[in-house]
Parts: sequence; structure tokens; C-alpha cells
Amino acid sequence: MTVPRPRPRRPQRATGAPTSRGPVWLFDLDNTLHAASRAIFPAINAGMTQYIIDALGVSRDQANHLRTSYTQRYGAALLGLTRHHRIDPHDFLKVVHTFPDLPNMVYAERGLARTLRALPGRKIVLTNAPEAYARAVLAELGIERIFERVIAIEHMRTRSRWRAKPDRAMLRETLRRAGASLADAILIEDTHGHLKRYRQLGIQTVWITGHLPARSPSLRLSGRGRPHYVDHRIRSLKSLQTGLQSGRLRHTG
Repeated sequence: MTVPRPRPRRPQRATGAPTSRGPVWLFDLDNTLHAASRAIFPAINAGMTQYIIDALGVSRDQANHLRTSYTQRYGAALLGLTRHHRIDPHDFLKVVHTFPDLPNMVYAERGLARTLRALPGRKIVLTNAPEAYARAVLAELGIERIFERVIAIEHMRTRSRWRAKPDRAMLRETLRRAGASLADAILIEDTHGHLKRYRQLGIQTVWITGHLPARSPSLRLSGRGRPHYVDHRIRSLKSLQTGLQSGRLRHTG
């Protein structure tokens, strides 16, 4: 199986000091830019469980427990697997994120590209998924060229270990390399645990809930309101522009 060939990459901005003032939008990918829970997440979860069964020789119940517990503890199942087991991380990422039928598995808001282009400032994808998968999804959505860079889990590594959201040191380094400041960053995420941890760094946070399953525990927890670490809660990305206009989100440009 092969991942659909992504479009050619756009040149990346040089690292160093911030290149400009103004919002730097950090978009999560799954359940933020598209509705991953409809088809892709079930397939990824099944693929991870089967990979763990095959690699570690454990039962399906044990494999599911490892997958979910490592995700909760480390932010990504991969991190737990590489720290506690002999797992080839690159093979794991490739196997569980490869979908021959990807075009029929991607669902997104109508007018997504137009909505994103209308936002002022720079736009970056920040995802715990692998780069090949992320770029394939963005290409299917027709929005890859809107983002100046895609920061995937392979780019979050340090010399000694793999990292993932919500690691704080990783985010600081990510923004430094992008020439962006914490004060200018706006994180759009469906995972409230990531928003909570990163809000403590002083960045602005937007919780998008429109792609979450109706029975999501996080939705039941917060009801119709928003947690204290969320600056703006939205169902649709179209509401980001409203957040800027209303002052719920700071626009420093």
C-alpha cells in the first residue's frame, strides 16, 4: 500500500527571529481541518492495535490498553511504544497511516480553502501524525499550498528522543525555528489537553468541537461552555474570523 503522492512542497521560511508581527495560526490536522473521527480515526486505531498485536505478541485487549494508555500518558501512542518496546517508529507510522482509499475517507467543511485564505497572518500545520499522511490529507482537501510549513511528528524529535504535542519544549523550539513568538501564536485544536498545557505558555487557544463525536467525553465535561484555558470555542473554522473581529482573539498585526 502506498500513500498518495503529495504535491511539491513550498519553500520553507528561514529560521531565526520572528519574520513579522501578526497572528501565527497553528492548526492541528485531524478533527480540526477535517473530520477524522468519521473514517480515518477508526482505521488508525484498528491499525495501531493490530500492529501492537503483531509486534509484541499480546492479546487484542492488551494491545488496545497499550494504545490508549500510551496516548493519554505521552500524547501519542508512538512515544510509549518506542520508550518501552522495540518498535521501529518509522515502520509503525507508515503502516498505520497508509490508506489506499484516502480520497473517500476525508471529510471537511464546505469552503475550507476560502475560509483559511481569508485569515490574516501565517498558517502552519502542527500534528502528531507523520508528514506523508499529513501532506496527503492536505492535498485531498486542496489546502496544502495555504500553509507555509507542515510540522509533523518526525520534526518534533530531538537527538535522543521522539516528542509530540503537548510537549512544551517542542513547541518553543518549533516556534523558534519558524521565526514566530509565543505571543503571536494561536493554536486551533480539538484535543483540550493540548490546549490546556499550551495555554500555560501564554499562547492563545481555540477549541474546535464541530468534528468531535457527539459522545465525546470532553464535550460532556464542558457542556456548552468552555474551559478556563480556552480563549475561544468554535464549531466551525469559519468562526475564527468572527473571533478576531469580536476581540476574543488578539490580532497583533
